[in-house]
Amino acid sequence: MRKYTPKDDVQRKAPFSDRFFVSPSVPRTDIDDDEIFSKDYEKFCSKFNVLDAFIEHTHLVIHIDKNDIVEVMTFLSEELEYDMLIEMSAIDYLSARSGYELFYEMLSLSKHKRLRIKCFLDKNDAVESITSIFDSANWSEREMYDMLGVKVLNHPNMKRLIMPDDWYDHPLRKTYPLQGDEAASWYEVDKIFGKEARDIIGPEQRDPAAIDRYDTERFARLGHEVPFQTDITEFEPETSIQYQEDDTSKIMKTLKPEESVVLKRRR
Repeated sequence: MRKYTPKDDVQRKAPFSDRFFVSPSVPRTDIDDDEIFSKDYEKFCSKFNVLDAFIEHTHLVIHIDKNDIVEVMTFLSEELEYDMLIEMSAIDYLSARSGYELFYEMLSLSKHKRLRIKCFLDKNDAVESITSIFDSANWSEREMYDMLGVKVLNHPNMKRLIMPDDWYDHPLRKTYPLQGDEAASWYEVDKIFGKEARDIIGPEQRDPAAIDRYDTERFARLGHEVPFQTDITEFEPETSIQYQEDDTSKIMKTLKPEESVVLKRRR
């Protein structure tokens, strides 16, 4: 089994090799530019401490303390008429800031406005569940834990949602290898056949784009089709190219490649 290489510094590496590249910034506008957001923000500030606030992409974005999340969600739902939680998740800042940035996307059906609540969570800390306010948070909170490792308190069923319960690590962390690690490579082999079958079966290939042209069980190349399980590692026979089967319907005209015409431009 290959040696696992730690990737703790993956976030510190430059995403672009072009030293002249400048990441585009998203313009932010003042809250007073929108009458509805201005009134909502004024009421919000009278109840809670705001760390930062602005309008971005027609959304009112408010940064709060993570300990206020339940009271904030209750206030948005009951007082400000933001009655729908349409999305919630987290962003991995483990390397840069040793934690996660959580966001809650809210929608007001009566005002036709979107509001986004953000808070920062330390990697060793936990956030309170809001399933008592919005039922839609149930699976989203489970997914945050499953994929990123975000701990949620007082959730009615806090267990993995997508990965098996005994899966090692959290696949959407930026330190998680793209092709999986040793645990991923041998998980199903160990579960189904046992570790003693590793030498016989080999590690699992978790790259969906990987194609082995010599695997005649899964791969066939036009003009080089061979019978099932034929060994073509040393010799790959050529076969005539057929676009239709011989026993097709009589009302269909047989396609002859030599009579076909390729248009050089659209008519």
